[in-house]
Amino acid sequence: MIEIKGITKLFGKKKVVEDVSVTIETGKITSFIGPNGAGKSTLLSMVSRLLEADTGEVLLDQTNVKSLKSKEFAKRVAILRQSNFINVRLTVRELVAFGRYPYSHGRLNEEDDMKIDEALVYMNLVDIQHQFLDELSGGQKQRAFISMVIAQDTEYILLDEPLNNLDMKHSVQIMKILRKLVDELGKTVVIVLHDINFASVYSDRIVALKDGRLVKDGPTAEIINTTALKDVYDMNIPVQEQDGCKICVYFQSQ
Repeated sequence: MIEIKGITKLFGKKKVVEDVSVTIETGKITSFIGPNGAGKSTLLSMVSRLLEADTGEVLLDQTNVKSLKSKEFAKRVAILRQSNFINVRLTVRELVAFGRYPYSHGRLNEEDDMKIDEALVYMNLVDIQHQFLDELSGGQKQRAFISMVIAQDTEYILLDEPLNNLDMKHSVQIMKILRKLVDELGKTVVIVLHDINFASVYSDRIVALKDGRLVKDGPTAEIINTTALKDVYDMNIPVQEQDGCKICVYFQSQ
């Protein structure tokens, strides 16, 4: 379980995240949603220790994340940032192998190779595993980075807008894989999403932020309705049910 307690972050004098308290339940997909500038990525960055909070604390299974050694934290929490840049020329397999670094420290063993193989299969990258990243499309690169996170084999997976640069087909593929990781392997996934329909269809819980503050937090079914969404987006968003899924028809909103 991840407990976020009274987290605040200031950039200059602006409170980007203000006094947010949320509990992330294990074995579920929790999506952070909200308009641009709501503080979603900043909140995730503080949970993942990429940013330090000005006030408040984050507890990982009742232990303050600040007290965990980097090696221990990396064996429990995998992180994919919104922007990923590597200034060395790597193949897909070499990139995915970086996910094993907390265990191997660069000396891969048989178990590491097995985890790398599994991650490549999960992301349908086996056929291009020996291609260089600079030869790939944006979507293929994104899938390679997600494969690296899967290879890290942690209980907690934190993803900041992982559907960036992906077309519809591959976005659906990624969300189905995340759902599979949760349902079959018991992983806990926290994900920043812009598309509320992906959050609606694939999430167990939703955390909605606006202007740095928590405005909604609960099971997906309770958040995906016109009244709740208006509080988040200042829009009247009709919600329709299709094949048991709640779909937000925001392109018709007024």
